[in-house]
Amino acid sequence: MRRLKARDESALTLFYDRYASALFGVISRIVKDDDTAEDVLQEALVKIWNAFPAYDAEKGRLFTWVLNICRNLAIDKIRSRQHRVGTRTQGLDDSLAAQRMPAADSFRPEHIGLQEVVQTLVPEQRQIIDLLYFGGYTQSEVAEELKLPLGTVKTRARTAIKLLGKLIR
Repeated sequence: MRRLKARDESALTLFYDRYASALFGVISRIVKDDDTAEDVLQEALVKIWNAFPAYDAEKGRLFTWVLNICRNLAIDKIRSRQHRVGTRTQGLDDSLAAQRMPAADSFRPEHIGLQEVVQTLVPEQRQIIDLLYFGGYTQSEVAEELKLPLGTVKTRARTAIKLLGKLIR
């Protein structure tokens, strides 16, 4: 981290070697297209490099900070007008329902202990966290998908996030 803060480019190479595959897995699970995922990963690495001096280890782990940057950029990408227009012209096999199928096992949260922590949630909370965090859904989309009131989704998500925060620290 010190080398990254000091703008050491060789540290960025090491960072890439260590985290790129996990980050690519998260991104590709959200955008559902490897080419787009590669573009988002590249954009994320530039953003991480430029924003690294602002990273505060006291506010959270490095991997969590980086993962959130990648996740947010991936979600921004699928919400972008350009992406939505591009996906409208695809065949029925590439419909939104087909795109939301689970991705390959390229990202393994068990490697960082996340899966075990998420497994402690009750099934209703775990399902919502999975859709929100790994599926890239909005709270409104989760409510629609699960046929739940939006308030219920928000309450379950907030409760789950508070519990996960306590368990991770």
